[in-house]
Amino acid sequence: QVQLVESGGGLVQTGGSLRLSCAASGSIFRIDNVGWYRQAPGKQREWVATISRGRTATYTDSVKGRFTISRDDAKKTVYLQMNSLEPEDTAVYSCNGQILTRENYSSIWGQGTQVTVSS
Repeated sequence: QVQLVESGGGLVQTGGSLRLSCAASGSIFRIDNVGWYRQAPGKQREWVATISRGRTATYTDSVKGRFTISRDDAKKTVYLQMNSLEPEDTAVYSCNGQILTRENYSSIWGQGTQVTVSS
C-alpha cells in the first residue's frame, strides 16, 4: 500500500556529489521522522541522518558538514545531498519513514540505491 522508493545513486569520483531521493506513495495522512541508512559490504547497517516532521535534522558524525537531509512535503519526498564524497561512503543507501495512514502507523523501508565512490 504505502511504498518508499529511493533513487539518485550511482558512481562518482572522490570529492564529487550526489543527491538521493526517497519518494513516498500511497494513501498517507502524515510522514513523521524519515531517516537515511547505509550498509557497506561486510558491515552492519549504519544510521546516516534523520529529519523530523518539523525539519529538525541530525547526522552521524562521519557525514556532518558534508551531507544535508531535507524534505519536500508537497512532493512527499526526502532528499540526501551528499557532497565531498569519499570511498568510505560507498554503500547501499536506504530510507526509512514513520508513516501515519488512516489505518496504521508504520515504519516503512525503501529498496535501497547503490552509491559507489571511486578513488
